[in-house]
Amino acid sequence: MNPTVTGDPIVQEITITAPAQRIFEALTNPEQLMQWWGVEGRFHATQMKSDLRVGGQWIMRGIGMNGKPFTVRGQYREVIRPRLLVFTWLPDWQDDASETLVRIDLDETGDVTTVRLAHSGLTTDASRASHQGWPQLLARLRAHAER
Repeated sequence: MNPTVTGDPIVQEITITAPAQRIFEALTNPEQLMQWWGVEGRFHATQMKSDLRVGGQWIMRGIGMNGKPFTVRGQYREVIRPRLLVFTWLPDWQDDASETLVRIDLDETGDVTTVRLAHSGLTTDASRASHQGWPQLLARLRAHAER
């Protein structure tokens, strides 16, 4: 059976009542990220290391469904504080995983920041299905940043 190829990125957008700088820190500071990265009953991060610079590597470890450990890693491609973060994404929970790209744009207007996430390069239905947690993660980011 051949997997179905799908080229459209997963795109999610959310508004957060917080400065872009606070949101950028929540996305890139390992201590802050550990506080909100996860979806109740599905997965949560337990460790993150990050070399926040173009070409720098990052790695996150966590516990997934049924207590199964997971690792996702990548490399920063663009870092424009506090407006843009682009990084590669390579998860270990998918047997046939390939490196994909996540782009997060932060657009601050007044006291509200629009966060737009685009995850591209998910070429099969299976890879798209295993990356449907972005809306829940962005909601948790909002709760964290608005505290």
